[in-house]
Amino acid sequence: MTDDVLIRTEGAAGFLSLNRPKAIHALTLPMVHAMTDALLAWRDDPAVQVVVIDHAVSPDGDPKLSRGFCAGGDIAFLRNSALNDGGVSGRQFFFDEYRLNHLIFTYPKPVVAFMDGITMGGGVGLAGPSQYRVATEATRLAMPETGIGLFPDVGGGWYLSRLHDRLGPYLALTGARLDGAECLWAGLATHYLPSAATAEAKARIAADPSAIAATLHALAAVPPEAKIAAVAETIARTFASDRYEDILAALAAEDGDWARATLETLGHKSPQTCKVALRQLHDSLSLADFADNMAMEYRVASRVLVRPDFAEGVRAVIVDKDHAPRWNPATPDGVTDDLIEAIFAPLPADEEWTPLP
Repeated sequence: MTDDVLIRTEGAAGFLSLNRPKAIHALTLPMVHAMTDALLAWRDDPAVQVVVIDHAVSPDGDPKLSRGFCAGGDIAFLRNSALNDGGVSGRQFFFDEYRLNHLIFTYPKPVVAFMDGITMGGGVGLAGPSQYRVATEATRLAMPETGIGLFPDVGGGWYLSRLHDRLGPYLALTGARLDGAECLWAGLATHYLPSAATAEAKARIAADPSAIAATLHALAAVPPEAKIAAVAETIARTFASDRYEDILAALAAEDGDWARATLETLGHKSPQTCKVALRQLHDSLSLADFADNMAMEYRVASRVLVRPDFAEGVRAVIVDKDHAPRWNPATPDGVTDDLIEAIFAPLPADEEWTPLP
C-alpha cells in the first residue's frame, strides 16, 4: 500500500483518492498496484456497491495542492527506465497500468470518476473507462503525449477513435485541452457539476448507490457553451484523413487563424508520435473489445518508450524545459511505413499484454 492513494469505504462506497498533490497526483507504480488491489478486494464485497475515484483535497484548502485530478503517469520514472534499464521497468509500469485501466472498464460495479481539475494522460486512463465521468468548471482534459514523443495510450485509442466529427485525431495530434463543458459536448464526460457540488455528490452516492444517475442529475449545472463546437466542422474537414501529411496539407490550405495556429502547434510535435497516433486510432475501430485495444497499445508503448523521441521529448519539456526537442526522425516523411509497422508488430508470445485473470 502507499500513502499516495487514500483508500477507504464510506457508506456503501469504496473511495480511491489520489494523493500526490505536489505532482498533481501523477501515477506511480505503487499507486497503480494499490488501486488494483483495492478494486479486486471490493469486487466481491457486498458492502461495497460503488467505487468513487477522485483526488484528495488539501485539508487547509490550499488551491495549489488541489488543482487537478491526475496529471498523468510518472514521466520522469519512465524516462529513467528508457535511458538506464532498456525500458524494462517502464514496460512493467505500462503492463500493470493497462491492467488497471481494463479492470475499471470491465468492473461489475459502477465506477464514478470526478475529473475536477487537470485530467491528462494517466488521469484519462482512470476516468475514461469509468461508467460515470463527472466534469466541472475546473476540468482541463488532454492527451498531450505527442509533445513528449509518447502517444495517447491508457485506452486513448479506444475513446478518441469513437468521438464524433474526427475530434479524436485532432485531440490526439495536437494535445488540445478541453474544459468541462467541452468534455460533456464531446462525450468524454457524462455529467457536468459545479466543483462546489462534488462533495455533496460523493456523500449522496455513498449513501444511496442505487441513485447515482439521479444524484448527478439533481446536482448538475447547465454548462456554458462548448467553445470547440464553433470549429467542429473545420476539424472534421481538416483532420478527415488518417494520413498525417494529408492533415498538414489540409490545414495549410485552410484560411483563418485557427488553422494557422493548429498547423504551428503540430510543428512542435513528434512526427513519429503523430503517425503512431493516427494508426492507433484507425486500428482501434476494428478491434473487438477493450482488451484487444490495450494489447495493441502495449505493443506500441514497449517500442516507443525506448525510441529516441520519448527521452528527448521529456528532456525538452520537463527536464531542461527549453521546449526545443530534436525529433528523430525530424520530419513526417522521415517516419516510414516500415517504422510504423515495426512499432505495431506483435511481441513475442510470452511478452504480450494480458488482462488480469
